[in-house]
Amino acid sequence: MRIGELAERAGTTTRTLRYYESRGLLSARRTENGYRTYDEADLRLLQQIRTLQDFGFELEETRPFVDCLRAGHPAGDACPASLDVYRRKLAELDGLIDQLQGIRAQVGAQLLRAEAEQAGGPEPRCELTHTDGPVETGRTGGRDT
Repeated sequence: MRIGELAERAGTTTRTLRYYESRGLLSARRTENGYRTYDEADLRLLQQIRTLQDFGFELEETRPFVDCLRAGHPAGDACPASLDVYRRKLAELDGLIDQLQGIRAQVGAQLLRAEAEQAGGPEPRCELTHTDGPVETGRTGGRDT
């Protein structure tokens, strides 16, 4: 198949395919007149790359999976190098989850503090003041003149 058909079947653009080729992740064969040609194995490579990128993998992190498929394995994660990438990604995700849980705890604590202060204080004012008098809030477009 030619580059346009492969791009369409893979749900990407020809520009992306050329970029992958420049990075060594995709190899095109050339016809006598110079057109790039691809086969079903190339489509499988692209599907593997796109799936991993959908999971948050960087393009370079997909290389071991591509190499594994090129080596003839039935799946891109059938090789030790691919499993190492999975392990690193899981550790990275665990770190991000821990960081987000810490931030969530801080925001929750701030909310509790703010609610406690509000419960013991004066009624909050729900209008902004301007030199010409009160400005109604909740309207788009600013104040009426």
